[in-house]
Amino acid sequence: MAETCEDLEGLRLAEFPPPRTPEGCEECLAEGTRWVALRECLACGHVGCCDSSPGTHATRHHQQSGHPVMRSIMPGDSWSWCYVHEVTGRLA
Repeated sequence: MAETCEDLEGLRLAEFPPPRTPEGCEECLAEGTRWVALRECLACGHVGCCDSSPGTHATRHHQQSGHPVMRSIMPGDSWSWCYVHEVTGRLA
């Protein structure tokens, strides 16, 4: 596992697109299921649920799309994650 990741270096919140479904996980909303916490994809704005949620839709989105970077969109959080390098970053 890498300790640093060039995908996360200097990454700013402003670089993320508007969340496609800011009210919740895109798939959970369609399925009528619940989530624990929400994550947003840097590449496309997809909002998925975290790995503690039954659907694990954020990770599934990465697996299906190949989009490597997401961020937490929970109030007060300012961290990001690179699935490829398995590294957490802080949003500048």
